[in-house]
Amino acid sequence: MYLIMNTEPLTEDELDFVDAILLAYGQEGSIVDASELDGFLTAIVSGPDMIMPSQWFPALWGGAGKEPEWHDEREMNVFMTLLMQHMNNNVMMLMECPDEFEALFSYRKTDKGTVHIVEEWCFGYMRGVELGNWPALPEAEHEHLQAIALHGSSEYFGVLDTMTLEEHQQTIVEIEPAARALHRYFLEQRSSPSMGEMRGASSMMPPHLSGQSSKRAGPKVGRNEPCPCGSGKKFKQCCLH
Repeated sequence: MYLIMNTEPLTEDELDFVDAILLAYGQEGSIVDASELDGFLTAIVSGPDMIMPSQWFPALWGGAGKEPEWHDEREMNVFMTLLMQHMNNNVMMLMECPDEFEALFSYRKTDKGTVHIVEEWCFGYMRGVELGNWPALPEAEHEHLQAIALHGSSEYFGVLDTMTLEEHQQTIVEIEPAARALHRYFLEQRSSPSMGEMRGASSMMPPHLSGQSSKRAGPKVGRNEPCPCGSGKKFKQCCLH
């Protein structure tokens, strides 16, 4: 008998809670916000090998021995529940409908429009890559990883500084397709894992998922766009789940 885990996307209030916990217990070397956490978890569930929570959870805080001294057990349980729910949602999106996977980027409003901020997410992703000890990649996949590393590695700060805002924002377009492609590449490299093994790789994989990608009928709708059913809610909070 399998336990079906919650794969629904976190609400804005739940993401705010996650942000508040990361801020309250953050220290040097820890994940700074929900965007960086999303990038980190995306790499964790996309890599070549299973990484157990006992390994990646301490890394979230900067290493073993740096885990929070929780205010109480309830606070810890709520955070862990939301953490695993978010991770499960990433797995579900990448496995079942990868074309609809969206990274949790930050953004700000300017007089030139909305500016997407991806550095935290990309730094989180590269932290997951490092923790997973990813092997050398074929040229195509290496280029995908470089699209993320451009914004997630301090060695490219000089390159980013030479870009105009328009050029910077254009490079961002490549990040989500790169994350989808890297997940697909490693998924194909695995030697026909059983569903039980796949559940282990994601820590809590729901049993109804298969290794086959599936596309939804009809035009693509972003998770943060209004739901086409007319409910007034965001797609991710309505018909997407």
